[in-house]
Amino acid sequence: MHQSFKALQLKARHQVYTLLSGHNLSKLHGEGYDFSELREYQMGDDIRKINWTITAKLGKPYIKELHANRELSVVVSTLMDGSLYFGAGNTKQTKLTEVATVLGYAAQQNNDLFTGICYEEVHSTTTPPTKQLYHIEQFSQTLFDASLLGSTLNYTSAIQDLFKRIHKPSLIFVLGDFLEEIDLSLLAQRHEVIVVIIRERDEESPKRLGEVTLNSPQDGSKIDTYFGKRSQEKYLAKLKENDAKLMEHFSRYDIRTVKIYTDDDVVGKLLSLFR
Repeated sequence: MHQSFKALQLKARHQVYTLLSGHNLSKLHGEGYDFSELREYQMGDDIRKINWTITAKLGKPYIKELHANRELSVVVSTLMDGSLYFGAGNTKQTKLTEVATVLGYAAQQNNDLFTGICYEEVHSTTTPPTKQLYHIEQFSQTLFDASLLGSTLNYTSAIQDLFKRIHKPSLIFVLGDFLEEIDLSLLAQRHEVIVVIIRERDEESPKRLGEVTLNSPQDGSKIDTYFGKRSQEKYLAKLKENDAKLMEHFSRYDIRTVKIYTDDDVVGKLLSLFR
C-alpha cells in the first residue's frame, strides 16, 4: 500500500473516531423518521403532525406518530476527470479521497449503510451497500489510484446513472470540483443531496504568469499565451459566473453545499453541516 495513502486513511479514521464522535450523519438528514402509528390529537400536540385525511374521515383530529429511523442510507458519489489534476502533488484528487474516506468511516461508525460510486470518463466503480470497512477502504483506494489525466467526464450522464441506481431514499454526497454546470434537480426530488466542492485556492486566485504554455488536463491540448492582468480578470469573471449559477441552482432545490480547499481541515468543514 502506498505510504501516503495509508497515512490518509489513518488520518481519516482518527478524525472520525475522535473529532466526529457524537456528530451522527443522521443529523444531516431531513427525513430520518419512519411512520409508527396514528393516535387521537391531544392538547399540546404539534398541529403540523395532524393527518387531515384520517381526521376528515373520522371527524376527530388524529396525528401521525413517528419514530427515529436509525439506519441511514449514505451514498458518496464522486465526479472525477482531468480537471481534478491541478496543483503540485495532485492535491485535489487526494483531498477528494480524504473527504470520501471520512464520510465512509463516519457512516460505518454510525451503523449506516454506505454505498460508494466513482464516476470516471469511461467507467464507474460501485461498492455494494455495506457496513464493512473492507468495502469502504477499497473504494477509498479506487479514488486515490484513479488515473485522471487526459479524461473528461460527462456530468449529465453520470447524474442520470446515479438517479437510476439509487432507489431507496438516501443521503447523497456528490463530490467534485464543479467547474462546469450540473443539474441535480431530479436527484434532489427523491433524495437529500449535499454537494462537496473540492478546490485549490490558486484556481480562485490565479497569479499573473506572463508568457506561458497552458496544458489542458482533460484533453491534453496546449496553448501558448500571455497570462497577465486581462487574462486573469477574464478567467475570474467566468469562474464567478459559473459559481453563481451553481449556487442559485443548489439553493432552488434545497441542496446544501460546502467548499473544501486542499489545505482545509476536512472534519472542521464537514462539522459546519451539523450546525
